Amino acid sequence: MNPKPRVLIARQIFPEIVERLRRHVDVTTNDAPVDWPRDELIARLQGHDGVFVAATEPIDATLVAACPQLKAVCSMAVGYNNIDVAACSARGITVTNAPDVLTDTTADFGFALMLAAARRITESEHFLRSGRWQRWSHDFFCGADVHAATLGILGMGRIGQAIARRGALGFDMKVIYHNRSRLAPELEAPLGARWVDKETLLREADHLVIVVPYSKASHHAIGAAELALMKPTATLTNVARGGVVDDAALAQALRERKIAAAALDVFEGEPEVHAALLAVPNIVLTPHIASATVATRTKMALLAADNLIAVLHGRAPLTPVKA
Repeated sequence: MNPKPRVLIARQIFPEIVERLRRHVDVTTNDAPVDWPRDELIARLQGHDGVFVAATEPIDATLVAACPQLKAVCSMAVGYNNIDVAACSARGITVTNAPDVLTDTTADFGFALMLAAARRITESEHFLRSGRWQRWSHDFFCGADVHAATLGILGMGRIGQAIARRGALGFDMKVIYHNRSRLAPELEAPLGARWVDKETLLREADHLVIVVPYSKASHHAIGAAELALMKPTATLTNVARGGVVDDAALAQALRERKIAAAALDVFEGEPEVHAALLAVPNIVLTPHIASATVATRTKMALLAADNLIAVLHGRAPLTPVKA
């Protein structure tokens, strides 16, 4: 009788997901609330056929070369810029991610961040908590309207379209977007969405939401030059990946009021946050929690587990990532 495939779960995860995997494979878990650095991850992966990861574990060419038994890298995240897919593919390792299951939850959160930035919710809460609220005035924390404003979306994939639906159908917003390719007319029409070039997007958007995947091509897609094109009354929200926005340039733009406000759920070098972002008042900051509901995170983890079970038992993966 062949032994069960061996799987390493590289981070703490819901107990029910561990138990599901244990019914099909031998499981080694990371029971500490820490992320293993690459060298330790390599050492722990020896003798394992599959690995369960999220958005931060470094699955690079060095690791792949050092783990010859590895057959599957299955992530509970949608983004996979932490995984060298080409290196995995070259060695016959299947890579999977977790699309679809977090679309609406992330869109909800992205829209909430945009609203918070536009209406200065975090800024006014800090003011209240500090005991400085003494009187009311007509211009007290006046922000920007969201209803009937122009919503600009950079990256019109599943999450971008879900945010557009919320804006167009719920808030009567005019939707413009920039994407590598234009959506089919049947997707644009219900939203009244209009494809524009990137410069037009930046110039016309009252509220810019960034949901483009991270890659070398999208690194610092929003930097000082792009921020300079935006309206001084505009807001910027990033629920994509850290590195798509130049955090230092954004902090400067906020400090100099070149744009009105920003909201970020992702950061360059997270969990570190650029000190200049922490020093400006007109920003909403959250620790990469856009998909963080119990139901959605469970679905994400379950999909990664089911991908591991399928691949390691000779079946097709449910959501493969192609090199």
